[in-house]
Amino acid sequence: MTSRNQQLFELSQKYIPGGVNSPVRAFKSVGGTPIFFKRGKGAYVWDVDDKSYVDYVGSWGPLILGHAHPDVIKAVQTVAENGLTFGAPTEAELEIAELICQLIPSIEQVRLVSSGTEAGMSAIRLARGYTGRSRIVKFEGCYHGHDDALLVKAGSGALTFGSPSSAGVPAETVSHTIVLDYNDVSGLEKAFAEFGDEIAAVIVEPVAGNMNLVTPTPGFLSTLRALCTQHGTVLILDEVMTGFRVGLECAQGLYNIKPDLTTLGKVIGGGMPMAAFGGRRDIMQCLAPLGPVYQAGTLSGNPVAVAAGLATLKQIQKAGFYENLGEKTKRLTDGLTAVANKHGIVFSAQAVGGMFGLYFRKTIPISFTEVMECDKEAFNRFFHAMLNEGFYFAPSAFEAGFVSSAHSGADIDRTLVAAEKIFSAWQGLN
Repeated sequence: MTSRNQQLFELSQKYIPGGVNSPVRAFKSVGGTPIFFKRGKGAYVWDVDDKSYVDYVGSWGPLILGHAHPDVIKAVQTVAENGLTFGAPTEAELEIAELICQLIPSIEQVRLVSSGTEAGMSAIRLARGYTGRSRIVKFEGCYHGHDDALLVKAGSGALTFGSPSSAGVPAETVSHTIVLDYNDVSGLEKAFAEFGDEIAAVIVEPVAGNMNLVTPTPGFLSTLRALCTQHGTVLILDEVMTGFRVGLECAQGLYNIKPDLTTLGKVIGGGMPMAAFGGRRDIMQCLAPLGPVYQAGTLSGNPVAVAAGLATLKQIQKAGFYENLGEKTKRLTDGLTAVANKHGIVFSAQAVGGMFGLYFRKTIPISFTEVMECDKEAFNRFFHAMLNEGFYFAPSAFEAGFVSSAHSGADIDRTLVAAEKIFSAWQGLN
């Protein structure tokens, strides 16, 4: 009998390219039929066939409070009754902007946008306008949205300029983009020695979450900060994923790094489409209408999204919120590691705040190259086995996972019991 999921996916492919509106949803990396969800509550989601899952994706990070948190839903309903959009200022925009500036010391002014891609694109344009320079630096494996200038893969040598990683991106568009290895301090120093005074900006995920979870090695971010200061380069921390996910002052507070600009998204929208970029006042005031750098958006600061964001930011400021979230996430990763090791499975894992990474590799990777050494087929088997048991992890070996405050100790325990069942059946296979 064909499931409702299969029926919907087959029909979707007639009208939507690949049957999905974002590529990773297609299950192309892991194989099989993508899941069509119809509702979520707390740590759980239900698909169109009425099967429930413990959700470790959380809409790819925004749902730090879990699905359909009552305060967030109430805030959205209240605001929606007064209108969905005005294309004009609202008092709530000021409220959330002020709160972001209060919570993140490096941000003196902030502008709201609708997506992380828009935030990253705008921050790069602003840095170029502020410095009058063209070159930018990004790191292999870090993703900053699908803006042309940032869809770049590394060239053949350590200091070669990148080449487009997507069709439709002209080579000349990325000709000013230098791609370096994440956590490679010597490569970073060489790049600045050769091009330092030409580099407008460096954009980096302080904790990478788009090549699975990769944390910065000691000295990487501090060296980056020092080199940017020395050469007058704008340091942009892409905290679209880590912002309010790993701590109340984001990853920059966790690692004590003060960027010039920060991009935010996901959590600040509370599940609605909203993002932001902000930072030093002198840089931000280069934006129109004050300065020559143009940026605009009809739905920027949408009142419904702002309401969801404000309700979420209110909850995460409660005492003990991040301590509890971090403990649960670490309990998951430590537990999975212990179960895998017990059965001789090559596996490692780590957690940062409410984010985690699972690797079918003996040691935790610190670079894109090491991530690519993970056993992708082992991950795919794990993904589908856990899915069958009712646990939804990211359908890709190269994506971070997320725990919410709605996950209970019992949810974590049930996950570990399922992993025990799966890994015991694998014993000796890898």
